[in-house]
Parts: sequence; structure tokens; C-alpha cells
Amino acid sequence: MTKRVFVFFISIFLIFNIQSRADEGMWLLTMMKKLNLNEKGLELTQEEIYSINNSSLKDAIVGLGNERMPFGFFCTGEIISDQGLMLTNHHCGYGSIQDHSSPEHDYLQYGFWAKTKTDELLNEGTVATIMVRMEDVTDSVLINVTSEMTESERESAINNRIKKIKKAATKDTHYGSSVKSMFEGNRYYLFVYETFLDVRLVGAPPSSIGKFGGDTDNWMWPRHTGDFSMFRIYTGTDGEPAKFSKENIPLKPKHHLPISLKGTKKGDFAMILGFPGTTNRYLNSWGIQEALDISNPSAIKIRTKKLELMKEDMNTSDKIRIQYASKYAQTANYWKYFIGQSKGLKKLKIYDKKKALEDEFTKWVNSDNTRKEKYSEALTYIEKYYTDNKEQEKANTYLMEALLQGGEIIMFPAQMYQLHGVLSNSADNKELIADMTKEIKETAKDHWKDYNAPTDKKIMAALLEMYYNDVPEKYHLPIFAEINKKFKGDFNSFADYLFSKSIFADEDRFNAFLDKPSAKILDKDYAFKLMQEVIQQYYSMQSGSSEDFGKGKRLFLAGLQEMNSNKIYYPDANSTIRLTYGSVGDYEPADAVYYNYFTTIKGIMEKEDPSVDEFIVFDKLKELYKDKDYGRYADADGDMHVCFTTNNDITGGNSGSPVINGKGELIGTAFDGNWEAMSGDIAFEDELQKCINVDIRYTLFIIDKFAGAKHLIDEMTIIE
Repeated sequence: MTKRVFVFFISIFLIFNIQSRADEGMWLLTMMKKLNLNEKGLELTQEEIYSINNSSLKDAIVGLGNERMPFGFFCTGEIISDQGLMLTNHHCGYGSIQDHSSPEHDYLQYGFWAKTKTDELLNEGTVATIMVRMEDVTDSVLINVTSEMTESERESAINNRIKKIKKAATKDTHYGSSVKSMFEGNRYYLFVYETFLDVRLVGAPPSSIGKFGGDTDNWMWPRHTGDFSMFRIYTGTDGEPAKFSKENIPLKPKHHLPISLKGTKKGDFAMILGFPGTTNRYLNSWGIQEALDISNPSAIKIRTKKLELMKEDMNTSDKIRIQYASKYAQTANYWKYFIGQSKGLKKLKIYDKKKALEDEFTKWVNSDNTRKEKYSEALTYIEKYYTDNKEQEKANTYLMEALLQGGEIIMFPAQMYQLHGVLSNSADNKELIADMTKEIKETAKDHWKDYNAPTDKKIMAALLEMYYNDVPEKYHLPIFAEINKKFKGDFNSFADYLFSKSIFADEDRFNAFLDKPSAKILDKDYAFKLMQEVIQQYYSMQSGSSEDFGKGKRLFLAGLQEMNSNKIYYPDANSTIRLTYGSVGDYEPADAVYYNYFTTIKGIMEKEDPSVDEFIVFDKLKELYKDKDYGRYADADGDMHVCFTTNNDITGGNSGSPVINGKGELIGTAFDGNWEAMSGDIAFEDELQKCINVDIRYTLFIIDKFAGAKHLIDEMTIIE
């Protein structure tokens, strides 16, 4: 074989090898040149997707966060008009919809549509962030790092450099910035952001559409959910971010996504841009075993009880149903996720695959003395960490799930922590105390609006007792001794007493305390004492983290990349903007089972069950179906398509992300993954992993034909 022919065959092999896993990966926008997406069906240039100086797709992609953590994106949105109109998922807007709802104005049940811009509803604390630029700053971050440093010294040197880089990047601008670690600390990237502070609710369908299928259909296919809501971003009159004001104007975006009504067919190119939250694709075999044996079963057990207690009370009144709707949905989402993840990890034998990779790595390291010197301790560090921390991991999971995210009365008192310090040490500073109590009283209003003390009492008692029974005694809280002594170990009696006395269990007592605050009252309050002990326990557990564990993970991933130098690696998701690519398609999850790649409105009617709130169908939707009144939103086959699947790689945080065709046009909104590949955050599954999307035509159909909000359609750029 000649050298030229040999090179040709090697090239073909490498191309095939890349294509066989081409849909895996959450890629940084600066890595696009390596992906050859034009061969996959992309018709845009890299500059049209990501540009610093010119309008590009990234300027239409929005990270949704809150004012306190603007870059901790919980969802993604996309700008779909030149007036700052933004589309995201219904479940992403659910908290805002719930916040504006009441028994008199039940937007959860009946939906909400602003007829004019003045009718749009402000969402205090919600912010919308758009990335301005990104840059690989690894060399600058690591400039003072040496191999002789301990991990603590290394971290300190890195943090000092990051502060300087962030400050320089945003000097003399209103921008914010973040430097993110990639590949377990082997690389670092700077992200510069513009964050908008005035975000208003524009429209949302009733939950019977936006949450159709509820918990039953969550993470499942086939799906018939119109999971969308709409917001608008506002700026000051100068076009820059500004707090809410009646004088504010709609954002004039650098780019907004045109919307295609042409539909999808099997094999069509599809890409998704968004802010995926967290993946753990480089997790090792010991981490897999820990998830299966400890963390997932513990979280499932705790959340099962919490859901049961919430639902019990939600069924008794509309007021409690509305108060706890968002809390219930948030708890249920990852309850089902943990169940599916465990099943997927076992079924796909992920532990075995990780173990095989580690064995290969060990063999590669031991075959060269230089590599042995550099990487030989990597897996040893990792294994030791998991072996030594089994009991603590269980305690940590219970602390997070049963206490920090358990009864609200446990962490609600934390807002008094600083006030307690001032009352204890500077009681004569009346002006400061007055300012602090005024702010606390104001911020607590949202808490009381969605709080039902009897429900919280049941949750706190049950989960606190669960922690006591299931967690090793050395991780018990000091308050348990008092419960055993004063209440004879009866957690319900303890809860009854706490809620009858605590200022944090009753709004009137709470506000009365703030009118005459006293450190002595806080010191005697069981809820305040419990909060202090939980926080102390949390920090105690964190302080036990092993420096060698972080070093082991960093060395292992660096070694993997060196071992497979021809492979293109992507970093784990970490709430930074990513691009994933794939195609529209069907799948076969099991023997003799076939799933088409799209669903239609007929499936909604087939699932209807008026006795189950998850499957209620409004008469208006049934009339539109009966009359086949789909307008220009019908597919070429004459039917109304609702959802479709692609093999894009997504995770939490991608909810609401735009699904975009090869021309840069919006064809759908990502909102879920499929049950058969719930282990996807740890290991991408080529054959089974699917991204479930709302067909944009169904979204527009609901806005126009169902809700009669054609004025919103009119401001969009529609491609027929």
C-alpha cells in the first residue's frame, strides 16, 4: 500500500470515527472549527454563530438567572423579535407564573396573555444574561502556578489571578464576568456578560398545555406538552440594563431568531445553543458506584416523602395548591431523574465501561517511566477519597435533601444571621438595626405568600426524623439530644412545640419581632438554633474535602487527553454557553418497540382524562382539533405536530434552549430528555439518547389560534 493510499484510509477511518459519535458533546463556541459542521448540514459560518464584533446567533441566546446569582443560569431562553420578546419553557417560567397567581387570578390553571406591553408583569429578581465574548485565559490563570505547590497554594494563586483577569475584562464597562474552570482545572475560560434586570412575563398557556402529562410523562416519550412561556427584556432609554421603570423600553437585540414554519423531517440537521448546567462525563467507576449505592437512593427516599406530604395538602385547597405548585414541580423533577439515572447506569453497564477505561489508563501509564512519575497517583487519590468518605457522603446527601432543602423553617431563619450578630455585639447601633429589619421584612413577603405552616411542619418533622434514623450518629446534630430528652424522641411533638413558639412559623410573630428585635429571643428560638446547627454541620463536612481528590481528577483527565491525543475532548457542562449538534430522528428503545420522531395533537386527545389533572384538555383545544383549525401552522401532512426528537446532547439548564436548523432558523424549543438515557449526564448513549422538543409551530398555534394573541406573532420574523 502506498503512503498516499494509507493516509487516505486513515483519514476515512478518523472521519468515520468522529461521525459515529458526532452528536455527543457540549461544545464551547470557540471549538467549532474542529467539528466540520457544514458537512452535517449547517449552512452558516462560524462567524454567523459566534462573533465578537458583528451580530451573530449567540446574541439571541439568553441565560436566565436571579439577581443574587446572575450567572448561575437555571434555564435558557431565546430572543424571537426585534422588541426583546423571549421564548423559554413553561417550566422555566413556572415560578414567575405561580408568583403572579392567586385563587382570583389563577394563571397556572387558565394561562396568562398580556394584551399590550403595559399589561406585562414584572418579575423581581429575575435577570436575563447574554454573553458578550469568551476567551481562553489558561496561560494567564496558571502563570504563577508551579508543580511544587500544594493544592491549597495552587488554588490561592489561581484565585488571585482570576480576580485580576475579571477586573481587567470589565473595566470601564457595565458588563459582568466569570472565569470558569474546564477539564477539572486543566484549562480556564473567561466569559464576559451583559445582564438585564427588567424581565416581564408576556404570556403562558394554561398548565393543561404547558405541563400536559405532568409527572407521569416527565422524562418520557412520546410527549404532547406545549412546554413554553414568553417574557420580554427591557432596558433603560439608553439601551443599557436598568432596574424596572415605567420609562424603560423593550430591548433592541443585536440578533433575534427568525422562525421557520417548514417543519422537520427525519435526518434534518439540528443544533442547540444554551447554558447546560452540570454534567459529569469524566466521573470514574468509584463515583458511579457511590451514585448507585448511596446518593441516588437517599435522595429518592427523601424526595418521595416530601412529595407525598406536599401533595396531601395541595389536594385540600386551591390556595395551598398554588402556593406549593412550583415547589412540588422542582422536587418532583429530579426525584424522577434520580430514579431514571440509576436504572440507566445499571442497564447500560456504565460502571463496567468506566472500569475498563481506568484499566486501560493504568496500563498506558505504567508502560512509560515519565508517565508513571506524572500520572501514577491519579487513580489512587480518587479511589482513596471514595473509600474514606462513604459514610460522610450519605450524611451529606441527607443534609442537603432533608435539611437544607427540607422544611423551609430550617433555612428561613438564615436571613437573621447577620442581624443576630449586630444585636449581640452592637445593640446600640439603632440606625443599622432599623435598616436591616426593614429589608428583612420586605424580602420575607415572598416567603409568606407561598408558605403554609401546617404543611411545612409535617415536612420538617418527617425529614428531620429520617435524617436521625438513617445517618450515622457521628453526623447527628446537637439538637437531637434535646429532642430525645425533652420530647422523648418524638419528632412530631418537637415540631408542634417549635411551630407554636417560633417567630419563623407565623408572619405576625415574625413582623412583631422585627418591630422589637432581640438577640435573646433568637437565641431561644428552636428554628434559629436548628438553622445554626445545620449550617455548622454543612461547613464541617465541606472542610473535610480532600485536596488530593481534586488533584487526582485533574491529573486523570490530563492523562486521558494525552493518551487519546487524536480525540477531540469537550469540557463538562458548567452553566456556560455551549453548542450541541445532531439531527431529527426516531429510535427503538427495546425489542419490538419503535418510536416515531414526532407526535401530533391526536395524541393529546387520546391521553385526555378529565379525572386526572395532568391530562385535562380545554374545550377550546378540542374544538380546534375537531375543526382541524390549525391555520398556517399545520405540517405538510395536514396535521398539527406537537413535539419532536433529536439526538442533541443536553442537560438541565438547556431547558428552553432554541432548536435551530442549518439556516439559523428556530424550529423548536428543547425541554426534556428521554427515560431510556437518564444516565446521560454521566455517559452519553449514542443509540438511545434523545432531546425532546416542542415544535415551534405548535407554540405559535397555541399563541395564535388558542390564546388569540396574534399581536405577538406579528412582531416575529416568520419564514413560511
